[in-house]
Amino acid sequence: MKASDADILIIPGYTNSGPSHWQSRWEAKLSTARRVEQAEWTKPVREDWIARIAEEVNASTRPVILVAHSLGVASAIHAIPHFRKPVAGAFFVAPPDVANPNIRPKHLMTFGPYPRDPLPFPSITVASRNDPFGSYEHADEIASSWGSFLVDAGEAGHINADSGHGPWPEGTMVFAQFLSRLSI
Repeated sequence: MKASDADILIIPGYTNSGPSHWQSRWEAKLSTARRVEQAEWTKPVREDWIARIAEEVNASTRPVILVAHSLGVASAIHAIPHFRKPVAGAFFVAPPDVANPNIRPKHLMTFGPYPRDPLPFPSITVASRNDPFGSYEHADEIASSWGSFLVDAGEAGHINADSGHGPWPEGTMVFAQFLSRLSI
């Protein structure tokens, strides 16, 4: 599959993805990409975020590719039962441990725990060995339960602009390879 064959939904996490974040850069480069906008980025409400993602998936005219980062991963996973249109695949990056009582801000725990059912579409989960919002072991556990291929990003922090992942060429290559293996 080529990027132009799909509706690529960019699903940012808590506080959105700023202009130097890899998600914003990908959105600008990929002609069929669009951001799932949330009404409240700094005080996320699980049901609202899930509804917005489902709304965007269900409004799609082509097969959907989810590109979720951080809290966007938890939101997308919870939204799956509400999808009425096909999802061709998902690219999940830096899933936070939303069931961890030490997570800050505390209200992010309302997005946990993650469902553990196998996903109904192919996926890749990219995780860091030193992500302050979720351990690599946690990412390995949830990716395994979903049937998602886990990519070890090494010591990459939260894989965002603050950790030096603005352009993120390695992520672009993994995403391109993932897309090339998907079929419509």
